[in-house]
Amino acid sequence: MASSPTVLMRLVASAYSIAQKAGTIVRRVIAEGDLGIIEKTCATDLQTKADRLVQVSICSSLARKFPKLTIIGEEDLPPEDVDQELIEDGQWEEILKQPCPSQYSAIKEEDLVVWVDPLDGTKEYTEGLLDNVTVLIGIAYEGKAIAGVINQPYYNYQNDENQKLRESRNDAKAGPDAVLGRTIWGVLGLGAFGFQLKEVPAGKHIITTTRSHNSQLVTDCITAMNPDDVLRVGGAGNKIIQLIEGKASAYVFASPGCKKWDTCAPEVILHAVGGKLTDIHGNALQYNKEVKHMNSAGVLATLRNYDYYASRVPQSVKNALVP
Repeated sequence: MASSPTVLMRLVASAYSIAQKAGTIVRRVIAEGDLGIIEKTCATDLQTKADRLVQVSICSSLARKFPKLTIIGEEDLPPEDVDQELIEDGQWEEILKQPCPSQYSAIKEEDLVVWVDPLDGTKEYTEGLLDNVTVLIGIAYEGKAIAGVINQPYYNYQNDENQKLRESRNDAKAGPDAVLGRTIWGVLGLGAFGFQLKEVPAGKHIITTTRSHNSQLVTDCITAMNPDDVLRVGGAGNKIIQLIEGKASAYVFASPGCKKWDTCAPEVILHAVGGKLTDIHGNALQYNKEVKHMNSAGVLATLRNYDYYASRVPQSVKNALVP
């Protein structure tokens, strides 16, 4: 008789369905026309109605099903009565059929920390760059990112006259088979699923980096790597997807701008297919619940040839970014 699914695989299966729901909320807010934008700390640090609704949806849905989890979300929202429409209690059955890697089979619910970015790429969302947007649910154990889910609400989106038609067809009822949107998931030791792995042609150095948080440090670091091309896009989740789909060979962010909820889920997807993500000094990022939220020493990530990029980080950049 087959054994019942482990806590980890049940959590990933639930996170998948919850991320699907999040994607429909993200699309619905745009379709309704009122983004409800507020500035948090500055003009590039925004929060929308979608950020708020998705955070409540993800955190409340997870907490109801897994009450002993530690859940850390980006948006600092007061507790409130949750609209039942925002709750997702389903789970993706395909994930429950997968074997749990043996090193995680005995994990208890209370040992897991979930890092949630309800809308990664908020600024791009407000500017209509919808293919930059992702929803991120990362799962950590003993400080290490071990499982993650990335939903791209507007995967397959084309910015043309068919946009409204697509949105009307892919409203809150859109399921996993909807043409618009996709969900990628992964578990260390099992693999990553929901996309086609591709690599940048050998010898090409294409760097993906920040679109809205550029600085002299970022520029100095990228220049030292002598890239063939630089892609400036929004969202950490989107940048990691560029690595695993062969659009870029390195994600370089020599700045303290991004947070643990930006990197937890994407790091898992990258590591599950043999890539590497560290800070600018080469240190692994830590995801235990007591850790500071800021990735203060930046991010360096590659699918292949990590050492090439790590060896070219200028000492001046390392000196400026303290772990």
